[in-house]
Amino acid sequence: MAMAVGMIETVGYPSVLAAADAMLKSGRVALVNYESCASGRYLIAIRGPISEVRSAMEAGKEMVEKLPGDAEIVTHITIPNPPENLEAVLPIFYLAEAEPFRI
Repeated sequence: MAMAVGMIETVGYPSVLAAADAMLKSGRVALVNYESCASGRYLIAIRGPISEVRSAMEAGKEMVEKLPGDAEIVTHITIPNPPENLEAVLPIFYLAEAEPFRI
């Protein structure tokens, strides 16, 4: 099965929480990374089948756009079939805590 990775960076914790919630509820994906970036920015990464990641990314982006206030998406990306050695450099690998939920 062809796998993909998707990442969304937002401004504000409520927006990243809402995006993660929408993404995990909309597709057969696993949340593999969360980190706090500079200046109140937050990044989440998901993995799963390509079509599921694409639909989950759309759901996450739509959710952030609907939020009141100054919630915004800084950037987002979906990478279908990432090379295996990418995990050695970027935080897109399945953490031990996420392993039970792996797709």
